[in-house]
Amino acid sequence: MLINAVKGLFGLSKRKTVRILMYHQVLPKELAPKDNLIVTTENLEEQLIYIKNNFNTLFFRDLYNESNTPNKIILTFDDGYYNNLEYLLPLLVKYQLKATIFIPTEYIQNAIHSDERNFMNFDEIRNLNPELIEIALHSHTHRNYSEMPVEEAREDLKKNIELLKENSIQFSNVLAYPYGKFPKEKNKKRTFFKMLEESGITAALRIGNEIESYPWKNKFEIKRIDIKYGDSITTFKWKLKLGKLKF
Repeated sequence: MLINAVKGLFGLSKRKTVRILMYHQVLPKELAPKDNLIVTTENLEEQLIYIKNNFNTLFFRDLYNESNTPNKIILTFDDGYYNNLEYLLPLLVKYQLKATIFIPTEYIQNAIHSDERNFMNFDEIRNLNPELIEIALHSHTHRNYSEMPVEEAREDLKKNIELLKENSIQFSNVLAYPYGKFPKEKNKKRTFFKMLEESGITAALRIGNEIESYPWKNKFEIKRIDIKYGDSITTFKWKLKLGKLKF
């Protein structure tokens, strides 16, 4: 961890490092309760301007061909919130940046029968601009995989994949673990990672708050940097330099 932080601080290995930022909801300040799963549109725009001037946003599917691109960064948004369509997309268009949205398909199914517009529907997800948005996997039921039998997790992931295919949604075989959790016990972890491999998953993301490098050292334990509601632009810049702010 310390080595990655030092590399980030001094700008070493710029062609290998890749920063992966984790977001969820996007709302204007006047509508946004203080919640670390929310970033205000005002803060996000300030962050995107900094990213536009200092980094190159990529999709996960770009990494192989763009592995030598310096200052790589991947913007990720979990859960498929409708406010991503309302407030994130216009900012991506404005600054011509890319983002990956991880979809838990049961959330999308359940939203069909809800009067509230908390989540995008399948049609909206399918029609997102593929030049700006990459879709990826976030389980079906959004349950904690560390607490599920491996075969149950396999069926859950299979359902996630099947529903996106049934709705003609193009996606990358990259998984963001719900709650960032996966089995830690040695034998179960080995069995779980074997299941991911058999399911065609090419990479899987936890949290961890560290700067990553590509090719991945541990492709099923990739770390993301958590961007929170109250992060000032100064805090944001330090997170991009170091990952963790507490050691």
